[in-house]
Amino acid sequence: MSKIVIFGNSGSGKSTLAKQLAKQNRLAHLDLDTIAWQPTNPPQRTSIAESSQLIDKFLQHDSWIIEGCYTDLLELATPHADEIIFLNLPVTDCISNAKNRPWEPHKYSSKQAQDANLEMLVDWIAQYDCRTDTFSKQAHETLYAQFTGKKIMHLTNRST
Repeated sequence: MSKIVIFGNSGSGKSTLAKQLAKQNRLAHLDLDTIAWQPTNPPQRTSIAESSQLIDKFLQHDSWIIEGCYTDLLELATPHADEIIFLNLPVTDCISNAKNRPWEPHKYSSKQAQDANLEMLVDWIAQYDCRTDTFSKQAHETLYAQFTGKKIMHLTNRST
């Protein structure tokens, strides 16, 4: 039985790693992007109360993996986790990954729609070190420091 939380900047490889681990270990997988936002234009965050209900329901799985950059939501899952993984990559690597990512149909209606959002995403990724919000490096470092179970920090997602 495994209960894993993966977090880091956008473009750090959270979804890729989560999908690999979920498949290898037969874990239920929750990408927090799927519950953090309402399907509105412009996008608006779902209330923490509503997201919390969805996370609580997901936590009923015996084995699971949750991934995202939302510290406010991650904090709802980490008390139930056996392990956390912090993908603490350099911003330049995250930007490169974002520019090279395949189409994410659960987030965008088309590859063209995803690419149209790329400039905004790259700017947002670049602010990771200086932001102080729930998506910031500062918030992720605090979450990592406070977790008392098994924890791993990756500074790269390249195989050596």
